[in-house]
Amino acid sequence: MQEHLFEPIPLKQIVEGLIFASREPVSAQQIIEAMMLVNADMGVFETEIPLVIQELNTEYEIQGRSFRIIQQSKGFTYKTDERLHKWLQHIQHENANRKLTQSAVETLAIIAYKQPITKPVVDSIRGVDSGHMVRQLLEKGLVEVAGRADTPGRPLLYKTSPVFLSHFGLNSMEDLPKPREIDEILKDDEMAEHRQIMLELKAELYSKQAPKSE
Repeated sequence: MQEHLFEPIPLKQIVEGLIFASREPVSAQQIIEAMMLVNADMGVFETEIPLVIQELNTEYEIQGRSFRIIQQSKGFTYKTDERLHKWLQHIQHENANRKLTQSAVETLAIIAYKQPITKPVVDSIRGVDSGHMVRQLLEKGLVEVAGRADTPGRPLLYKTSPVFLSHFGLNSMEDLPKPREIDEILKDDEMAEHRQIMLELKAELYSKQAPKSE
């Protein structure tokens, strides 16, 4: 009656389903581990996964689909075709505002560029108490605890999380734009989805000329 549930599923379909269902980028190793839990005899290697993804992307292109699979934060995830960004810019801008307030973005920017950093140092840079903003960022998973500072009271140190990289489409913190690069990013139509965050980074962080944490 449910014989179709036991029919072999093509490797390409499994990979596609795992990436599609995950909220975070999925690594080739994670894909293999998931397969092995179901069938230890599949005999699939990590090196095969990028080739499968390349095949999927070729199919998406031939079919004229509006998305592709990209590598991000050492894993694979879906992303809308860059050619559609000019239509998506307004929606992305509204979504960004709903997800992060200007105060939250300011706090996140300081943590991103000065990490690891304590809340008192963030407070001194912003000129206001940042406890509520830091808690919000922790709840959203954009920031995480990085230990304790070797100073009186041993305050918590904060740093950006892997979710931060995924949220802003970065592979590593090295991809975070330098001050001199922000103006160029703002002019680039292909970076429309990053324009709002970059504007706020420029206006809120660099205008303060924040000192480095000791």
